[in-house]
Order: sequence, then structure tokens, then C-alpha cells
Amino acid sequence: MATDPLSAIVAALKREQIIPDVLPEPSAFAPSVLFSVVYPNGSEVNLGNYLTVEETQDEPEIRFAALNGPWDDDSASAEASYTLAMLDPDAPSRAEPIYRTFRHWLITGLKSPALSANSAEALNALKTHPATTPYRPPGPRPNSGLHRYIFLLFQEPASAQPFVVPQGEPEYGATLEERRSWSPVAFAQEHGLKLVGANYFLVRAPEVAQD
Repeated sequence: MATDPLSAIVAALKREQIIPDVLPEPSAFAPSVLFSVVYPNGSEVNLGNYLTVEETQDEPEIRFAALNGPWDDDSASAEASYTLAMLDPDAPSRAEPIYRTFRHWLITGLKSPALSANSAEALNALKTHPATTPYRPPGPRPNSGLHRYIFLLFQEPASAQPFVVPQGEPEYGATLEERRSWSPVAFAQEHGLKLVGANYFLVRAPEVAQD
């Protein structure tokens, strides 16, 4: 019997303990949007596959997947806008995550592509404005073990005005120190965002001989 792809997301998050490490348990998260994350070199994030630091250096594209056809011909889905956060809950290591969660990327205003899209590039979500937190690629410390890099997709509240994070908020901080110890759950609650999707990949930190 085929597995429901939305149920598979929750199962994968629990398998890698993203629930409860990042999302609370029992979680009210009921995925409703499938999306993939594709890097410029073609590497794709797929619910826990292994990627390398080299494969994930450049800002990726987001591709939404319609469940029953091109956006199900649902005008509400087509008009929805989304915020995406990329996180590392294993900073500096899974054994000692004192900086959980590290914010690698935060971008608002993602929208589905036009229904007429017919090429791989045209399927990429529209980035309507620059990232609030610029993309920072994975860079796990040597000998820090396995790191989980998580993408959380939030639906933005319906409004006549595009959702943007107010200037001066912590999410604009781009330095190493300003990205640490960030709560996606608290951020979503503060701004009325609804978690609708998740994806993640794994990176094993390089092992270096120690004196």
C-alpha cells in the first residue's frame, strides 16, 4: 500500500528526532504542502538524505509540489505566500546543542510559479524579495558528528500587504552570533505564521585527527 506523502513527512521528522528537538511533541503540525529544495548543482533535499558541505554552498531554489495537478486549480493555494526557515538544531553538535537552533536562512514572500510553467527552472517558487536572513551554507565544526539541516515552510497570513519581518527584528541579524539560539516556533507564533511543510537533509562533519 502506498504511503501518504504527507504522513511520511511526520514519520521522517520523528525518525530523526526533529520532533521533539525542534517541533514540540505532541505536535500540532499537520503537513499540507509538499516542497523540494534544489541546489544549483542539482542536489536535492529528500527527507533525510545525505548531502555534503560542497553540494550545499549556494542558495537553493524551492519547488512546491501540487498533490492533484497544477496547484489543484485552487486559487487560494495559488495566491498563498510562504516563509521558509533553514535551521541547524545541532549547533555546535548534536551531543551538545547549546546554540539550538542556528538560523541558516529566512526568506519571506515565496509564491507558487505561474500555472503555465513548463520547465524545471520555471517551477521554482518566486522569491518576491531578498531574504531576511541571508543564506549561510552548512559548515559543521570538525569532529562534531551528524548535523540535521531542516527547512520549515510557513504559510503567511492573508493580507492586502505582503508579509515582511519588521525592521530591527533579530531575524535580520546575519553574523554568526546573531543566528544562534533562534526559535522557529516562537517566531511563527509572534507573526501569525502556520507551519505547513518540512524537509531536511543530513551532513556528517569532517573528522580531523586531534593532537
